[in-house]
Amino acid sequence: MGWQGGDPDGWRDRALAHTRALILPDLPPVPFAPMVEAEEDRGDHVIRLLRLHLAEGLSAPALFAVPKGQGPFPAVLALHDHGSEFRIGKEKCLAPPGPVPEAAELWWGRFFGGRPMAQDLLRRGYAVLSVDALGWGGRPGNGYADQQALAANLLNLGLSAAGLMAWEDLRAAEFLATCAEVDPGRIAAVGFSMGAFRAWQVAALSPHVGACVAACWMASLPGLLVEGNNQIRGQSAFWMTHPMLYRDLDLPDIAALAAPKPALFLTGLADPLFPPAAVDPAFDRLAAVWSAQGAAKRLALHRLPGGHHFGPDRQALAFDWLDRRL
Repeated sequence: MGWQGGDPDGWRDRALAHTRALILPDLPPVPFAPMVEAEEDRGDHVIRLLRLHLAEGLSAPALFAVPKGQGPFPAVLALHDHGSEFRIGKEKCLAPPGPVPEAAELWWGRFFGGRPMAQDLLRRGYAVLSVDALGWGGRPGNGYADQQALAANLLNLGLSAAGLMAWEDLRAAEFLATCAEVDPGRIAAVGFSMGAFRAWQVAALSPHVGACVAACWMASLPGLLVEGNNQIRGQSAFWMTHPMLYRDLDLPDIAALAAPKPALFLTGLADPLFPPAAVDPAFDRLAAVWSAQGAAKRLALHRLPGGHHFGPDRQALAFDWLDRRL
């Protein structure tokens, strides 16, 4: 079912319906009923710690930061990474009200040049929402042992960890589009590493997401199914493995369901998780679909020196591009 040329709209309609049917759980939505648990005025913006209801029995802590000034603002759904660091989720993207967790400061220094991934987006005038995924931050299931138990029990129920994460990300995008401070026609998804996987996935699946920035997560699946890669590591892969789907669609096919929305993908040429042999065919597939949609200029593909990070230089490149699109 992967892209092989022809009518791009017809292909997208068929492949998108197939993708949604295979990965999204049949869960009834409930009112978000956001509760403000803490709030902090930081001069140029206000940040709130919220609790959102995503489904019956599934609530999640979230950070929602809004610039001061005249809204509604363009907005970003900031999607946190995996990294085997489960104590923090949303805090990888935004500094929470009150004391900053030491784990967050260490993470910012390791991958983002010493600052939260989405901090510069606030300075540029974007509202930003970041939500803890199940198994991270303030939600149950922290750590590899608990995540393995969670993934196994979801499979017993006919669900998957990856499918549930995709469904929750769609709900988060829907919530962002309902916020009075947000322009619902200017919402992007931004993520690094597993967050990048989530960013292009929610851009493909959600009508509320109009653009995406994906840093350090895009490759053709055959190039990842090799010894030592995270995609066959076990616990790390639960959140990015959709049962049955990959027999029909490669990873870039799924991402290309977002076309013709603006999308930026960047990879590090020295990234051991995403070697050029796996990235190059994926980038070629993305370029082919956006070109078939007559939207080649809306797609940005960057191969950059360095490894697996989303440091200040890469953020500046990506966010300058996003400014021009939103």
